Amino acid sequence: MSDLFYAITLAALAGAAIPFGAWLSGFDRILPGWIRNETNHWVMAFGAGALLSAVALVLIPEGVDRVAGAFALIPFLLGAIAALAADMALSRHGGSKSQFMAMLMDFIPETIALGAVLTAKPGLALLLAGLIGAQNLPEGFNADRELTETSALPRSKRLILFLLLVPLGPIAALIA
Repeated sequence: MSDLFYAITLAALAGAAIPFGAWLSGFDRILPGWIRNETNHWVMAFGAGALLSAVALVLIPEGVDRVAGAFALIPFLLGAIAALAADMALSRHGGSKSQFMAMLMDFIPETIALGAVLTAKPGLALLLAGLIGAQNLPEGFNADRELTETSALPRSKRLILFLLLVPLGPIAALIA
């Protein structure tokens, strides 16, 4: 039972970075032009670094231990095709919510991986949760900025939407 609570807690904390990042994006409007641009570049670079760290330090080593190279290509290609299909569907329907979709399309598999890692190497789960949270914060930041420009939803409703995403992490971790 304590493992379940640990999985739920880690996934929820990693997911809580999404609405926190969205909330922080509201403050970038008070910055002057060049500082705002530099802040946005830093946030995006931080998120990319967190993603690369998660992949290099945890996901690839753990994946190589469990799945042979040729078999690993199949889910990788299926994931790429699914992302392409989702992007094409959004484009056809006039939507431009790529940051939001990208955030969802990696948060769910990441928390599934978190749940799986927790069963095999509980010590590694804390590192992975930290890396997921470090990546989710800038993704929430950028997704909210994108929705600000492309959606008629008021900020309060967007923040509620981001808060509603948090429980998806614990659900995905428990599935694993």
